[in-house]
Amino acid sequence: METTKWMFRVHREDIHYLRTTIESYDGMAVVRTVDPKETTIELLIAPGCEELVMNLLCALREKEGVRLESVAA
Repeated sequence: METTKWMFRVHREDIHYLRTTIESYDGMAVVRTVDPKETTIELLIAPGCEELVMNLLCALREKEGVRLESVAA
């Protein structure tokens, strides 16, 4: 099975919150810091969980004010 990879640039203060929130949904996705200087993260999403992750990211943006900027892989 192949994981889906999404990359985002985030604010440094949001990295820990994103990691703990996303990874609390056991087996759905893993957050990896790609470039700490540029504060770029990568989400490794389990097959079939893409829609769940997208819904979670939208909620984090709208309700929690988390800033995510998509980055081309």
